[in-house]
Amino acid sequence: MPDPLIITVAPNGARKLKTDHAALPISPDELAQTAADCLEAGAAMIHLHVRDEEGRHSLDVEAYRAAIRAVRNRVGKDLIIQATTESVGIYNADQQMVMVRELAPEAVSLAIREICPGPAMEEKAAAFFTHLRDAGIFPQYILYSKEDIRYFRDLLTSGVIPDPGPHVLFVLGRYSPGMTSDPSDLLPFLAAADGMDCDWSVCAFGALEGACALTAAGLGGHCRVGFENNLLLADGTIAPDNAALVAQVGGQAGFMGRSVASAAEARKLLGMG
Repeated sequence: MPDPLIITVAPNGARKLKTDHAALPISPDELAQTAADCLEAGAAMIHLHVRDEEGRHSLDVEAYRAAIRAVRNRVGKDLIIQATTESVGIYNADQQMVMVRELAPEAVSLAIREICPGPAMEEKAAAFFTHLRDAGIFPQYILYSKEDIRYFRDLLTSGVIPDPGPHVLFVLGRYSPGMTSDPSDLLPFLAAADGMDCDWSVCAFGALEGACALTAAGLGGHCRVGFENNLLLADGTIAPDNAALVAQVGGQAGFMGRSVASAAEARKLLGMG
C-alpha cells in the first residue's frame, strides 16, 4: 500500500489580507480555529505565518509563540506546526536563521534560494542546517525551479545539507505569468529531482491547486493547500474557508490510491522524533 498522503494547510501566507477573504485567519485565535477545522477536514500539518500589529508579514518570535501556543492549546499534538522563514524582501538569511534558533519550532520551511543563495553563504548555512538536525527541528526545503533543484543536489552532495533523506516542497506557479499553475508543471520538477533521495510535497498557485495536489498524490508525493496560494474551489467558486480546500483534496485522495495521514502517521513518515 502507498504511504498515506500528508496534507498541509497554508491558511494565510505573507501577503493576503481580510480584504482578500473575510475568513483569512491572522490572529492567534483565528489560526487556532482554522487549525481545528482543517484537522477535522484531513490536514496533518499547518504552515504558519504571523503578522505584526499592522497586519504585515513578520518573523517576530513572540508573535510566533503566541500563535503556536493558541494552536497547540486547541489541537494538542494532532497537527504538526510548521513555522516559515519566508523573507518577503524584508528579512535576510541571518535574521531568518536567528529566528529559527530562538523559536525552536517543531518544523520549519526554508527557501533554499533565501537561506543559502550561493557559495558565500554555504559555510554559515551548513552550521545552521546541522543545528536543525541536532535540535530536532524538522526542515522542509522549498524549491521554486529546476535551477533550485540542481543547487540543492550540490548542497546534499557536498554535505552542506546533512539530511540523508530530506523533505522538499516544489512550488508551482510562483514565477509564472499571473502566478497560476497546472498539474503538468510538476513534471519538470520531478525530472530534475530524478534519483534524488527525498520525500516531496507540492504547493500550487491558482485555481488548479487541488488538481496539482491530487496529481502529486497520484505520483507518490504529498501536498500543501490553502488560502496562501489559492482561494478557489475546483468548481471556480470562492472557498468558504481553508478547511474546504483541505477537504476537497482529502475527499478525493482515495481515487489516487492514497489514504489521508494523521499527524502521528506524518511524523512517522517524515522521521520526526
